[in-house]
Amino acid sequence: MDTLHNESPVAKSAIRKVAVRLVPFVALMFFINYLDRTAIGFASPNGMNDDLALSAAQFGFASGVFFIGYIILEVPSNLALHKFGARRWLARIMVTWGIVALLFTWVQNFEQLVALRFFLGVAEAGFFPGAILFLSLWVPSQYRGRILMLFYLAQPLTTVIGAPLAGALIQQHGTFFGLEGWRFMFMGVAIPAIVVGIIAWFYLKDKPSDAKWLTLEEQTWLTNALEAERKTTAGGQKHVSAKFAFRSGRVWMLSFIYFGFIYGLYALGFFLPTIIEGFQEQTGVTYDVLQKGLITAIPYLPAAVVMYFWSRDAGKRGLKTWHIAVPALAGAVSIPLALYAGSPAATIAVITITACAIFAALPNFWTLPTQFLTGVAAAAGVALINTIGNLAGFSAPYITGAVHDWTGGYQIPMIIVGAFMLLSAVLMIVLARRGATTPAAATANPTEAVNS
Repeated sequence: MDTLHNESPVAKSAIRKVAVRLVPFVALMFFINYLDRTAIGFASPNGMNDDLALSAAQFGFASGVFFIGYIILEVPSNLALHKFGARRWLARIMVTWGIVALLFTWVQNFEQLVALRFFLGVAEAGFFPGAILFLSLWVPSQYRGRILMLFYLAQPLTTVIGAPLAGALIQQHGTFFGLEGWRFMFMGVAIPAIVVGIIAWFYLKDKPSDAKWLTLEEQTWLTNALEAERKTTAGGQKHVSAKFAFRSGRVWMLSFIYFGFIYGLYALGFFLPTIIEGFQEQTGVTYDVLQKGLITAIPYLPAAVVMYFWSRDAGKRGLKTWHIAVPALAGAVSIPLALYAGSPAATIAVITITACAIFAALPNFWTLPTQFLTGVAAAAGVALINTIGNLAGFSAPYITGAVHDWTGGYQIPMIIVGAFMLLSAVLMIVLARRGATTPAAATANPTEAVNS
């Protein structure tokens, strides 16, 4: 890590051990989490919509209703994590969602699908902000951007690896227990959540002083650095209550910025397999399920690479406004153009730009809230931002499906996606112009300050 070059040997070894011992495991949890919530997108064009007689609007509603349950319990779940500890709470969340995800194997109609998607959201509530908060409690802010980037790599890689994996599972049609391929796929991606959740109970630790894989010197350095940062971030102000987070204009502005990115992310994630299905009609070429999975994965591998180098640049320069605003603008322009590209290859190329834009911005975005929030306020603020953002998780697939049914195409739905991402770019610039992205601890941690 670039920020480690001038640090003491103890600091270097402590941060690297956290990066090696905790980040890959939490990233694996995130990988399974994102795969389980988006598995419906792989099932949709591969038999589920036909077997359950779903329209595009019904599929969009079933996809999005997940976020209603998720949103209802998001903030309470994150506050519970703060109270009971990350190890217990993240493990509990994972096992619970794995059990609900397994039930998708036997869904019989639209009503059951909607109910299970709702309860999957209830079960998963708090996982993502909890994981962000958990890593933030282990790593001082000057290293946090790179740590969150390594964690966030799991999301694009979920599609790079998960799409072909889902395709391979779907191809096992009738092979195991006589299940349709899409049903077996749901079973195959649910069981790992239960297994890894149980392992997490024993593997994760709540704080550096509990980690036997750290030396006493490393434990002391991390504990002291995090405590000093907590005091500096609070800055003598009453930033430690959940009420502060709900009243903070910065928190609400960040929430709406995040909304635009998530709107683009889920419109892409849920409907890209369906758009690829349309390539067959356009070209007259028939793809098998595995080929469709591989095509779906194409945009996300470059996105993972771009995210790595974009976050690395933010670490070297210090996070700037344009590290978030420029990707938002690129996504706003590219995603509506994808439907006018003229060929499947050109369409995938433009969608790749959109995916790169979204994933370049997200890990840098998540360094902002914990720059001015600490303690319970951080738990509430991160959860609130994720909650508002995930309203887009409900609205994006539903609006996209409903407008598609109304207009007969994806042109207008993708223009709507572009408009929300443009709003994110504008709001980020406005936030920086007001000086509202400069944390109380900026002087202590200059590499994390956002400068316009």
